[in-house]
Amino acid sequence: MFGLPQDWSLEVPERYFTLESYDGGVARWCPGCGDFAMLSAVQRICRDQQVPPEKLAMVSGIGCSSRFPHYMHAYGFHGLHGRALPVACGIKARRPDLTVWVATGDGDCCSIGAGHWLHAARYNMDMVVMVFDNSVYGLTKKQTSPTTPLGLSTNTHPDGGFLPPLDVAATTLGFPNVSFVARTVDWNPAHLYATLETAQRHRGTSFVHILQRCPTYTGEVFEELRRNPDRTLLLTHPEGVPADDTLRRMYKHQQEHDPRDFAAGHALALRKDRLAIGLLYRNPEAPRYDDFTVKGLGMTREQKVAALERELDRFSI
Repeated sequence: MFGLPQDWSLEVPERYFTLESYDGGVARWCPGCGDFAMLSAVQRICRDQQVPPEKLAMVSGIGCSSRFPHYMHAYGFHGLHGRALPVACGIKARRPDLTVWVATGDGDCCSIGAGHWLHAARYNMDMVVMVFDNSVYGLTKKQTSPTTPLGLSTNTHPDGGFLPPLDVAATTLGFPNVSFVARTVDWNPAHLYATLETAQRHRGTSFVHILQRCPTYTGEVFEELRRNPDRTLLLTHPEGVPADDTLRRMYKHQQEHDPRDFAAGHALALRKDRLAIGLLYRNPEAPRYDDFTVKGLGMTREQKVAALERELDRFSI
């Protein structure tokens, strides 16, 4: 009755973030570009996990995918070509409290940034790396990239590329101390979301290889895979990317794969008859470099000066 004490109360959160809280403006990719799906997935993950925008850092290099920080309401760093990963590692080293996402492409990461790609995997700092693979340099108008299929005509190889393409997932698995490698596709929003959400929960560097359509220059490259789900192999496991009944009904071919089995994961990444999507490998015990870089962050100015003087005294004569 009115006026009597109640045994319940409505808890209203101090701050609640909606999708609009992460909207940084109108994305200006080509109509039909797969990049829109990744942007939507990341915004949904941030909303669902209620990550404060001021605790987000979006980092990129150069390329169509690297416009990503402009379209997120968060801290953003649009860096130099191929240099997204060292910037992201630097941010994580000094600001371990930030949730760091990296957007990079097959050219940005796997060509000019290949050295940083290797060492970022080895450092295994806590961040999500999304490799947008559209098999071409899209921003600079259709040059051959490291993942361009054999025979595809480009502006740099009009008669078709003659070198075998690099596989992003399989190559990443060859790096020392790698701790998380997954693969997904932009045309399946449910699997894309589940994969990125699984990557975000992993403590370490999560490399997610995303096959991404470029309707302007490589619209035909992934068309068969998109139209024919029988060409796809869905990886399932309790410790892998979650797959509900709706997702399982999409794919006839499925395989239970333990993501701790490195050899099996590498073999699945290289399969040619079907595209394996899901979590290929995960090693939660891999050492993380940011466990070391955080040391000394809480030191006062006086403590830092004293530490420097102790080190300099070692060289006194």
